[in-house]
Amino acid sequence: MPQYAVSVPPWLRHALTAQRGPVPWNAVVRGALACGPLLLAAVLAGRPTAGVLAALGAMLAGVNDRPGSRRAAVTRLGAPALAGGLGLFLGTAVVQLGADAWQLSSLFVLCGLVGGALSAIGPVASACGTQFLVTLAVGAGMPLPEPAGERALLFMAGAALLLALRLALPGRVQRGAPHRFDGERAAVAAVYDAVAALLDAVGTPAATPRRAALTAALDHAQDALAGPRLRRAASTAAERRVHAQYAAALPLAEAATALAWSRATPVPGAAVGPRRLAAAVRSAQPCGPLPAPARRDAALRALDDALLHAADTFDKGTAAALHTRRPSPTALLRKAVGPAGREYGVRVAVCYGAATAVAQALDHAHWYWLPATAVFLVKPDLGPLASRVLCRALGTLVGAAVFAGAAALLPHPAGLVAVAGVCGALIPVAARHFAAQTATITALVLALAMLGGEPQMAWVRCGETLLACALVLLVGHVPWPRQSGGGVTARLTAARAATHAYVHHVLGAHDDRSARWTLRREAYRTLAEARAAIDRAAAELPPLARRTAGTERTAAALERLVDTTTACAVHLDDTGRVPADQAAATVRQAQLLGLHEEFGPLPEPECPVSASNTTLSAPR
Repeated sequence: MPQYAVSVPPWLRHALTAQRGPVPWNAVVRGALACGPLLLAAVLAGRPTAGVLAALGAMLAGVNDRPGSRRAAVTRLGAPALAGGLGLFLGTAVVQLGADAWQLSSLFVLCGLVGGALSAIGPVASACGTQFLVTLAVGAGMPLPEPAGERALLFMAGAALLLALRLALPGRVQRGAPHRFDGERAAVAAVYDAVAALLDAVGTPAATPRRAALTAALDHAQDALAGPRLRRAASTAAERRVHAQYAAALPLAEAATALAWSRATPVPGAAVGPRRLAAAVRSAQPCGPLPAPARRDAALRALDDALLHAADTFDKGTAAALHTRRPSPTALLRKAVGPAGREYGVRVAVCYGAATAVAQALDHAHWYWLPATAVFLVKPDLGPLASRVLCRALGTLVGAAVFAGAAALLPHPAGLVAVAGVCGALIPVAARHFAAQTATITALVLALAMLGGEPQMAWVRCGETLLACALVLLVGHVPWPRQSGGGVTARLTAARAATHAYVHHVLGAHDDRSARWTLRREAYRTLAEARAAIDRAAAELPPLARRTAGTERTAAALERLVDTTTACAVHLDDTGRVPADQAAATVRQAQLLGLHEEFGPLPEPECPVSASNTTLSAPR
């Protein structure tokens, strides 16, 4: 019988795809110790509504609780919690001052415009904008007896509890290793594992995705180490050692990338050294002797030098720079008011304001669900719009059905507290798929609403969710099909600028490896962000996906240019000059991409650099 291939649309394929990985048991424990105990203590004290607000703060902090270092968690959990407290205070105060439906809708449109534009700055800013808008709707639409200031303090107290658990409880560490910097060590060890995986893939088609995985590992490690601190430099010997181990991975990553670009055959045994270094980082123990690869060409010599440098660094453990530059406030503001910020701000403002107006027109006391749902649906970093709508609708139906059954069978209020506690523990696991996360949060919020005095409204919330889905599809998708793609354009422009800066530095034969590694990190990082935005846009419905057609080819060409430039940099270190054929090929690729027209001409290296640049030294 003939066999027929079934073609699944990209947006549906995205909706059916779930993340894989081990169960984050530490996050599960934190969730179990936050929502449930807070509610139980409040119910026993006769203040269930106070427990609802604190549990809401813990729940939203749990949504932002991701693997990483404790230092990075302070910003990732703390900043959105402050924004959520501000939104709760503002929404409550406006209603208590007697604002009518028209004034509320106008305020929500303005706040949606600002919150949406700020979300274009980055992931933490996006979480802040989302949490601010969600709690603004909850503060205005959930009738609770607490005044505005008390609501905000209770909300932030719940989030602070989860953050304190994140900082206090040990993470997943190897036996015998201290747990204070477990997140940082795990992130740095993952970099060495990614280097080893790329070296295993040299000369095979898997080299390109392995190089992308190495970029992701470096980005994650950089974020884990660059969290907020009271001092500018690492303050303890253990922290300085982890920083030095990360810095030692940069020349290894450079050599591995050059090998993947220049060699058509595998390099046997090349990955043994990086894997031993990864094990040493995890265990906080010496790395021991490392095998030396044959020094047959420039890339292999660079790999050998990088391994020697890493072994020396692991022994000494001296602090090193992270090779990252913090964006200035002006640069962040430019992102917010740029094409991506303007487009997303307008979409959020219209969807949020329209949902608020419709919810007010429905004329019931608990109208916050509709605008809060619209905020999550219009959030682009959660996936394509059609996928988000499908997962949100399905997850709400499942979560409402589970809650309705539990509410009918379990005693009140103990049963509601139990439902909230179980759902709080399941949030980290459910984060692997948007539908599962929606189902978990739906059941938890319905339990909180009933503990706060609302009637059982599970099926009403299903209808409001479907209405929000229709609103977002109509308001957020149909009116501006020709103006979409601002996020992709903005990220590609940033990637082109970072690529040009890196190529210009290498071809100019500058004698500053620290600056080169910083520029290379920026080039690969901006390219990874652009690639992620392009992949999301390609999985949209056809009217929107067509607007960004061809951008993936531009991103691939930029990636090849950065890889070629990295190979040039390795030759520069080995011989003191960039080979003429590689320099010509690099300039030609840049010209084909139009970088010289947009950012200026590139230098043509002819003179050798100083001899001090021909041996690897620790970055200063």
